[in-house]
Amino acid sequence: MESGWPAGGERLIMRGRRQLWAMAGLGALLALSACGDAPVAPPPKVERPAGETLRVTAQSITDTKAVGAEITTRDQAEALTRIPGILTQLTVREGDSVAKGQRIGMVVDNRLGYESAAFGAQIAAAQAEAARAEAELGRVRFLYQKNVYAKARLDQAVAAARAANAQVTAARAQQGAVTSVAGQGAILVPTAGRVLRADVPQGSAVSAGMSVATITAGPPVVRLDLPESLAGKVRIGALITLDDAELPSGSHQGQVVQVYPAITGGRVRVDATVPGLASTAIGRRVSARVAVGERSALVIPRRFVSTRYGMDFVEVMARGGAVSSVPVQLAPTGSADTVEVLSGLVAGDTLFAASARP
Repeated sequence: MESGWPAGGERLIMRGRRQLWAMAGLGALLALSACGDAPVAPPPKVERPAGETLRVTAQSITDTKAVGAEITTRDQAEALTRIPGILTQLTVREGDSVAKGQRIGMVVDNRLGYESAAFGAQIAAAQAEAARAEAELGRVRFLYQKNVYAKARLDQAVAAARAANAQVTAARAQQGAVTSVAGQGAILVPTAGRVLRADVPQGSAVSAGMSVATITAGPPVVRLDLPESLAGKVRIGALITLDDAELPSGSHQGQVVQVYPAITGGRVRVDATVPGLASTAIGRRVSARVAVGERSALVIPRRFVSTRYGMDFVEVMARGGAVSSVPVQLAPTGSADTVEVLSGLVAGDTLFAASARP
């Protein structure tokens, strides 16, 4: 094929193209060499405000469990009725202070009055019989002295007079027993304390041994109701904390003083003493935390925690100094200055708190 170009012109064009390719390759090599020799720029330095840092470490803390509790007394005395009848009088109400031996109520049994009247009639009849026997004894003795009656007749009259007098004594004893039983209708306080319960209304029919009032006995204690799984973990001397803002400021911490060995309905009863508890708080239900051992946990000061939009955050510092906010889940530790981190951090993390934060 004929191209229309002379053969020498085609050679010139091809030579020019080869020169252009060579110059382009040389420029690329020079650019690569320039890039390899240039120094790499360091990353920009992160500026952070002045503040406090803390390295998170695992530590051993006291493990606590939340349980229900009641403020009560070590012992409770019951004011019981001693005879059946009608409760005609009850002079105390819940919260009243009472003294040992104080009469707080009265039970009356009308049958005792009828029995006392019947025994009174028996006494009168016995006294009349005794008077007749004494008179008969006097006549027999006179005639015996005149040798009219024999000695056996005198002995018979003496025995009859003694029997009549014994009947009088027996009737009087029976009447005294009825009077004594009627006197047992008084309801007495077994011990000094405060009335916790007195809910039997006047006019009620009561039986012997029925409780009409409950009285405190002894100093106030906190009675814990624990599941049986914690029976072997709670020891005497273990710390308890009451979560009740209405109690006095010095009445929130105490120690376990007694662990009852019996398990009833899957529950274990534990008594603890808390200083400053008043008798006016008897019967109040409170929430408590009791120590059941030790465990490893991440504990940090509360000042490193900030709350935004209802969530808790901490500032975690990276190796390069950059600080980022990390959400965390917290739990109380029993101290107002520290919190336990349940999730969001691991041992070895570095926390940051700006100086401006209170």
